[in-house]
Amino acid sequence: MYTGLQHAHSGLAYLALIGLVIVIFWALVGSLSGREFQERDRKIAMITFIICHIQLLLGLILYFVSPLGLALLTGGGAMSDAAARLTALEHPLSNIVAIAIISIGYIRAKKIEASRAKFRSIYMLYAVGFVLIISRIPWSAWLG
Repeated sequence: MYTGLQHAHSGLAYLALIGLVIVIFWALVGSLSGREFQERDRKIAMITFIICHIQLLLGLILYFVSPLGLALLTGGGAMSDAAARLTALEHPLSNIVAIAIISIGYIRAKKIEASRAKFRSIYMLYAVGFVLIISRIPWSAWLG
């Protein structure tokens, strides 16, 4: 089960990151071109919104099932080791904040009337979430 969760979390990460890049550029182009925000635009943002939330859910489950996640915090010494701190604290917390910011961007865009403001809400807040996610990916574990 643990290995399957690890693979699902890593695989879905690619989809989430690609989705975020696509939505950010899609909304940026929509805002700069001055076109009307349509149902298609909302659905594109929603699909990435859902993928990011599923990714967060898998990550949280993995955190509590993993021998590394919570055990590093309770065992002590995690704050003095950069890799352990990233795994036990920085990665989970920054991703929770990132998904919250992405959620604010999507929910806020649904409530705004002006098309340009809808696009702006999506591309700005999705981009902030994207940067947070990218900054705390454990690259050595993910690529190696």
